[in-house]
Amino acid sequence: MDFPMFHLDWLNDRFLIAAIAILHVCINHGLAVGFIPYITWLEQKGVANAPKDRVTDPEWDHLIYKKMKVAFIITTTLGAMTGVGIWFSVVLVSPASIGSLIRVFYWAWFVEWLVFCTEVILILIYFLTWKSANKSFKSKIRHIRFGWFLSVFSWITMAIIVSILGFMMDPGNWNSNHSLLNGFSNPIYIPQLMFRTPTAMLLGGVFGMTLTTIFSRNEPELRQRAVRYAGQWILAWTPLVVAGAVFYWNVMPAAMKDNLSTAVGTLEFQSYYDILKYFIIGTASLSVVLAAFAVWKPQRIGFKYVIIPCLLVFGFLGIFERVREFIRKPYVIGGYMYSNLLRKQDYPLYKRDGILKYATYTSVTEVTEENKLEAGKMVFINTCSRCHTTNGINSIVNVFENIYGKGKPLEDKSMESYIPNMHNGRTFMPPYPGNQKELKALVAYIKHLQQTGDHLEGAQTEGVSINPLWDDEHVAASAEKKQAQQQQSKQMSNN
Repeated sequence: MDFPMFHLDWLNDRFLIAAIAILHVCINHGLAVGFIPYITWLEQKGVANAPKDRVTDPEWDHLIYKKMKVAFIITTTLGAMTGVGIWFSVVLVSPASIGSLIRVFYWAWFVEWLVFCTEVILILIYFLTWKSANKSFKSKIRHIRFGWFLSVFSWITMAIIVSILGFMMDPGNWNSNHSLLNGFSNPIYIPQLMFRTPTAMLLGGVFGMTLTTIFSRNEPELRQRAVRYAGQWILAWTPLVVAGAVFYWNVMPAAMKDNLSTAVGTLEFQSYYDILKYFIIGTASLSVVLAAFAVWKPQRIGFKYVIIPCLLVFGFLGIFERVREFIRKPYVIGGYMYSNLLRKQDYPLYKRDGILKYATYTSVTEVTEENKLEAGKMVFINTCSRCHTTNGINSIVNVFENIYGKGKPLEDKSMESYIPNMHNGRTFMPPYPGNQKELKALVAYIKHLQQTGDHLEGAQTEGVSINPLWDDEHVAASAEKKQAQQQQSKQMSNN
């Protein structure tokens, strides 16, 4: 509660992060981690299959260059913007969690930044020197080595970030021993890395096959060779994807597995949970069938056969990211910080004194009949607004209307009984943190929202109100009072 609350009431704050992050992960995994080694492997094939008087097969090399050009443009524009966008959106929406993660992973992120800078330099060298590298065999081999170096550095950036993602799901021993090593070696890190790595390679192969069908329409022999290699690449990585998925599933905590059905969509989606399983099985099977057919009958593979599997595998990665973000609830950092950005260890204090007393940005600190609605609004902002809107996506009004009936007036006593116990039935919800007066104020505010349809503006629009207990005059008066008490105590001890 040490930061002013940015809020998008029509969109939902976490939806903003999710939209940017999912797009970035698809680009990072599919076009950087998985696609670059695939391209480098194909470039190497061009040298191996070149005529004796040539450094490489010129037609083949030009096809691979055009595919690399697509990846270069997307990763250095949209990929770079969404990477920075994740930082901006997370700092706005979830500053307490990102602040805690930086304190734990400062040196890991510093190393990742150095690796990322190296990765940027390498991709510039690799792409911009492609044509000039064809002048001699020595320069071409050096160019291919740059491709493999780029592949390794792209993977290292992902490997570091995956440790942080795993930490957010299950910090392991870190909760009892706060160290970078314990944070980095969390129990979900290796299984998640072993799933993400081959998945990225598979994505790279499917995307590469799609580009092949686009860029070699008038060159059937060239297309057949490239399609066959893509099929071999996909078939080689698919068993590792399955093995990594099984490993990942087996180490996932039971509480997270229980959240899976709701993680896919909404609470109502639970009855259709089998759709997810069929989607995963269908996507994996379709990719294998496509790859096998590409190896067996490459001349039959065209754009219309590849585009649907390509969209499905990227869609699968998007769903995976959506699920991974949700199943760690009610925590944003497992066992340490709830998704409302309140630390678990502070809850007894909040329940005793109320949360408004300790909030940095609030217009009221005590609930009275005169300020009840304003107090309820402040409680909502500090405890609910990270996941809920007032009348937008995941509206708090809709949540209660779905429970008690659409359009029916909400009842005070029923809501006051439900809210403190909601986390027992909805395990993805953090427990209510405030005291009884604040609970009544929150209920009054939610009822007000239903009756009026009001919207909540964030700090970026309304500005901020500093806790009256923390303003300069109050702090100075408290300091003077404390100093006077110390002097009085010293005089008494001297007497």
